[in-house]
Amino acid sequence: MTVEIEVRNVSKIFGRQVEKAQKLASKGSSKAEILQKTGATVGVDRVSFQVQKGEIFVIMGLSGSGKSTVLRMLNQLIKATSGEIIVDGQDLTKMTKKELLTFRRTKMSMVFQNFALFPHYTVLENVAYGLEVKSMPKAKRQEKARQALALVGLKGYEDQYPNQLSGGMQQRVGLARALASDAQILLMDEAFSALDPLNRKEMQDELLRIQAELNKTIIFISHDLNEALKLGNHIMIMRNAKLIQVGTPEEILTAPANDYVEKFIEDVDRSRILTAENVMIPPAMVNIEKAGPRTALREMQENHTSSIYLVDSKYHFKGFATAQAITEALKNGQNDLTKIAVTDVPTTTLDTVLTDLLADVSTTSIPFAVLDEQKRLRGIIVRGAVLAALSGNEVEI
Repeated sequence: MTVEIEVRNVSKIFGRQVEKAQKLASKGSSKAEILQKTGATVGVDRVSFQVQKGEIFVIMGLSGSGKSTVLRMLNQLIKATSGEIIVDGQDLTKMTKKELLTFRRTKMSMVFQNFALFPHYTVLENVAYGLEVKSMPKAKRQEKARQALALVGLKGYEDQYPNQLSGGMQQRVGLARALASDAQILLMDEAFSALDPLNRKEMQDELLRIQAELNKTIIFISHDLNEALKLGNHIMIMRNAKLIQVGTPEEILTAPANDYVEKFIEDVDRSRILTAENVMIPPAMVNIEKAGPRTALREMQENHTSSIYLVDSKYHFKGFATAQAITEALKNGQNDLTKIAVTDVPTTTLDTVLTDLLADVSTTSIPFAVLDEQKRLRGIIVRGAVLAALSGNEVEI
């Protein structure tokens, strides 16, 4: 994937004695120590990360961690004290005010937590406002606003006013306004945190649906780990102005960087995040086109298992056989594994989440075969591996 945003060693110090505060930070002084010695507040301390084009990148942390400051530095609403912010090859920290204004109008849009709608404007006028600021002709901006409203499921509400809409619908208007600008990069500052749980879930699902269609680059701020795990292609966890860990949801869950992250994730429902690929183990298998029953039995003996999975020369899944069935076939003079293969085997895909598998995995007598898009066998799922993953432990193979 293409890197669209690169943040290099960025810091933000609020207050006086900035240079002294930076020196103390570079020597390892804590945020509290720097505040006591200088009166300056460290908002962000030497943070570096990359955002790929077309991904949802979630920045999360508790209040005061620096996550919202990072977001506002990405469009320079808050000026960075030091470091570089490279977007499409341009360093925003070196832009003039005029260049930044143009950049914000064309490259980035922002969706706020409090909706930020004009109460005296209709829904259509609110969505079209950013285009009006760009001096787009009225007919064209209204057309684009209508398209954006249809995209977020608000077709027919164009003439309503914000106070006639629910909180969830108002947030859809805010999202439509950002989408109407055609900006490739969306900045979303805890955009769903003011919503009730039902509306919040609906907006999360809506964002994922829109993202699948438009493939924007989205920087999403959240303090909710379950939300971050649901939305993020990558998640960055911050604490006390510092970056603690960046990784995929699976990496955050399965390889926490330290005790803080481990504590952070302890109450997460892993079954809704981990996939078949995360818990599968290598199977004992043989090439059904070349191997016979004796080869299969030897493979099972070496792998200390009582069953074997059968594939062709390209690893396409062909079935399953037990040691008992193969032994019985040999007694009857049968040397063709294709005659023994059981093809009615439970299968799943690499990206199936565990919550969709738990009931069946717990009852099936044959471990699930995990197949890729080409129907090639990639692994199998056994109950022990699932239980180990859900408990946060690694399974021993």
